Amino acid sequence: MGCTEAEWLMWLPRAIGDNHWKQQAGAAGVRLGDGALGLKWQVGAPRVIGPISIPVFKVSFRFAGLDAQERHAFMTRFDLYMQRGGG
Repeated sequence: MGCTEAEWLMWLPRAIGDNHWKQQAGAAGVRLGDGALGLKWQVGAPRVIGPISIPVFKVSFRFAGLDAQERHAFMTRFDLYMQRGGG
């Protein structure tokens, strides 16, 4: 993702919606009905293109106890909330 950790943490609650979640250092757990989502993140080296420096933020998603349709529904909403700069 092209954002800082501070931006990510500011956007995350709205992207998760009304689902219960708990944050730890570099990670979060989200309760999704009868299933769950584990998020882990780390700051990467910025991507530099000429005079422009874009932050790199690496995020992994690990779903448990959700079928493909439930994962897709969550990620559709999540992606819409995390889009910046026209998608």
